[in-house]
Amino acid sequence: QVQLVESGGGLVQPGGSLRLSCVASGSIFSINAMGWYRQAPGKQRELVATIIRGGYTNYAGSVKGRFTISRDNAKNTVYLQMNSLKPEDTAVYYCNTVPNTVYWGEGTLVTVSS
Repeated sequence: QVQLVESGGGLVQPGGSLRLSCVASGSIFSINAMGWYRQAPGKQRELVATIIRGGYTNYAGSVKGRFTISRDNAKNTVYLQMNSLKPEDTAVYYCNTVPNTVYWGEGTLVTVSS
């Protein structure tokens, strides 16, 4: 059974940092590309960061230079280090394969506000 469990979200002030984690079931983690997605209130879900098994990464323009995606294949875990957070980063963050499967976790809420 496919399972994705995200954690690490919370309330942070503008300019602050958070580190998100996502533990994926083995069957899904064996897929080459994993990514972090986010969905802000009233907006469609968007892909913000991608990483493949070899370590190549790609970022949406809105987060490039501020977010860093990484993965630990031994732990079936993907991370998202978020620095210099802005109010517009407020969203529920999810991980999934790239392109995404139909299986979504509950996500983790990130709120950037003073």
